[in-house]
Amino acid sequence: MTFDEFAVGQVLEAGPWHVSQDELLAFARQWDPQWFHTQPEAAASGPFNGLIASGWHTCGIAMRLAADAFLKGSESFASPGLDKIRWPEPVRPGDTLRLRCTVQDVRRSRSQPQLGILTWRWQLFNQHGAEVLSIDATSLFDTVRNANPPA
Repeated sequence: MTFDEFAVGQVLEAGPWHVSQDELLAFARQWDPQWFHTQPEAAASGPFNGLIASGWHTCGIAMRLAADAFLKGSESFASPGLDKIRWPEPVRPGDTLRLRCTVQDVRRSRSQPQLGILTWRWQLFNQHGAEVLSIDATSLFDTVRNANPPA
């Protein structure tokens, strides 16, 4: 999507993404090797009653879904940051996730009119409708320099 295609109040959806135990373990072993992410037997008697995905893995899944569905081919080039990252429910092996993005603000910078600023809430839901991730994200778009970005 191009910057001009986003509108306040717009709701965008992407997915599904199926989380396999192999994917969950591979991510955790490389990036977040805590026992409740990497040791199925120990996690079974832990506080979550089973293996759970790293929150950072969950964020990565949301990013992949957003990039493929909404940002691929756009003028998006960076993000100054994220706010209010929450993991209200754990992601488990076998979960199927869907992304919902709600556009909160679309504006151009006053000092750099070619700079588009998009703020949007990203939410991931599992197959039961439980929210497993919530992020307030800001994305930057260079609407002049990247008028024809690579696909």
